[in-house]
Amino acid sequence: MEKDAEIHAFLEGRYRGMPRFETYGFFPSLDGWQRGFGVPGKEPEVPASRWLEFLDELGIQMSVLYPTAGLALGLIQSPEWACAVAHAYNRWIYEKFTRESPRLKAVALLPVHDPVEAARELRQAKSELGLVAGLLPAVTVLHKGYGHRDFDPIFEEAQRLDMPLAVHGAPSRGMGFDFFDKFLQVHTLEHPFAILIQFTHMLFEGVFERFPGLRVAFLEAGSGWIPYMMDRMDEEFEKPYGVQAALLKKKPSEYIRSGQVWTTCEVGEQALSQVLRQFNPRCLMWPSDYPHERVREQFKGDLPEFLEREDVSEEQKRWILYENPRRFYGLEI
Repeated sequence: MEKDAEIHAFLEGRYRGMPRFETYGFFPSLDGWQRGFGVPGKEPEVPASRWLEFLDELGIQMSVLYPTAGLALGLIQSPEWACAVAHAYNRWIYEKFTRESPRLKAVALLPVHDPVEAARELRQAKSELGLVAGLLPAVTVLHKGYGHRDFDPIFEEAQRLDMPLAVHGAPSRGMGFDFFDKFLQVHTLEHPFAILIQFTHMLFEGVFERFPGLRVAFLEAGSGWIPYMMDRMDEEFEKPYGVQAALLKKKPSEYIRSGQVWTTCEVGEQALSQVLRQFNPRCLMWPSDYPHERVREQFKGDLPEFLEREDVSEEQKRWILYENPRRFYGLEI
């Protein structure tokens, strides 16, 4: 739950020491919806100490932290500011969280507005800060998807570093449902639509063919979309216009199962057993999503509920909860 007032201290270059007007946030609004209220009892602050308490309460060894306001990084209009605030956020998360405990890891915000700078940020995030992945905001103002060759410097560096990337949504702008007048409707679709757009573009433009060592997680939409997209993309690829995906040397579903595509699953997903059969079960992970959207006590039933599922084997539970995230993020436990 990052704060501008804290990130401000980590700004560099011409922004260091510059007066800050609190009226304006460092990151744009995700979409105009008021997200700062509405959950009575929700924790307003979650410093490293509270995170560690949460891990202890649920019996979790380690957690990988993602941004909140920073998910709107892609909506920043100025590439210079995007680079500056991403750089500051990454040093803030290191100083305030990952440096406090080896049980807290984090992903780096990548200023995708400038792919060369984003690649440099990814390299520094690993070598200087020990961050374990790079985040690509699913919604941007760039008018191009991540399958575009302009983003190749990021993928080249991630592959060279053996560092995974994550595509994560949150903003709902420009996806066709701006007329919704209830946040329930917006939140149902904002994450799935955003990641499916980037996923489709990356796969059909040959990102996973051109970078065979790349690992990318598409996050916060559950896992039930995976079987649907495997079937849908294979069907489209077999049609005459499948030639438009000229770089693909095998069916889309084969890339999806290859170990390059990862996602997370919710504990109550009824489709999970089908996902485990059709997708690669070694590429699924469990996300707590703490501290978002629920009060602290409501998180405590998730793991017991998941461990009681009879349609998921004990081996598969171990993969999802432990082995898979350890491999994806390269964690040493």
